[in-house]
Amino acid sequence: MLKSARSRVLAGTVLAFAIGAALLAYAFYIEPARLVSANFELKISGWNPAFDGLKVVLISDIHGGSNDVTAEKLSQIVDIANSHEPDLIFLLGDYVSEDHSAPPRSPAVLKMSIEKVATGLAGLSAKFGVFAVLGNHDGAYGDELVAPEFEKLGYRVLQNEVVPIEHNGHRLLILGFKDHLKLSPRWLETSDDAKKLLAAAGDGDIIALQHSPDILPVITGEILISPSLKLVLAGHTHGGQVWLPILGRAIVPSTFGQKYAYGHVKENDVDMFVTSGVGTSMLPLRFMVPPEIAVLTVRSAGN
Repeated sequence: MLKSARSRVLAGTVLAFAIGAALLAYAFYIEPARLVSANFELKISGWNPAFDGLKVVLISDIHGGSNDVTAEKLSQIVDIANSHEPDLIFLLGDYVSEDHSAPPRSPAVLKMSIEKVATGLAGLSAKFGVFAVLGNHDGAYGDELVAPEFEKLGYRVLQNEVVPIEHNGHRLLILGFKDHLKLSPRWLETSDDAKKLLAAAGDGDIIALQHSPDILPVITGEILISPSLKLVLAGHTHGGQVWLPILGRAIVPSTFGQKYAYGHVKENDVDMFVTSGVGTSMLPLRFMVPPEIAVLTVRSAGN
């Protein structure tokens, strides 16, 4: 009896170890190598019907050189994004990945040079253009080194700037913020700065771009930057990279925990979408959160 019980315990231990090893192998070798098109339809109250059906592609957190983010993967991103024939393409920051194996106090070393990352993303095409904002990893390496590489491609890098989109006599305003670590820690100050930018830009529904979803309460609610703010787009969280049953998303780099971790969020009467991005950071793993290109179709839900 005792020997039989020990055998069952040993067999269970071996089985558990084998399952754990298989899941870990999947999370390291298989899922990071995937790239999916995640399609969503957002119905937004008060959205200008002139832009009904606007197709937007979101690409975020590439982290060039991180697990399976190769030159081939960058080419695949371009091909998939363009295949959707989007009206707008938004790049939402964190293009670089630091090589932490470099000696301490040495100049920042990247796993893939920003020149190679940008070159790999050349050829993105959208009806109204390609726009980018920068992320915290870009800022740590140097915004002044990252932004010019995308501007060379004809992509507009927005750092606290507004660009109008014109269509059949109607306007849509694209407001791009600097990374959250480059904004004032005083919410009211950030909101007031955005109001000034928008006052000079004129009328139109507003899409705000920011690397981190934590911008949402900073520009909505009692410190709403404009009643015309309709949609906020962000990345940064990687969707937690790992999703576990019951436990949820493993690591979410947000002050608000899992609240803004992924997907469509509506708060203070403003819609936000957070994409899980492409690359990895901190851990070279993805589990139940595959690398994605998010494709949004924005519809008017009336008033």
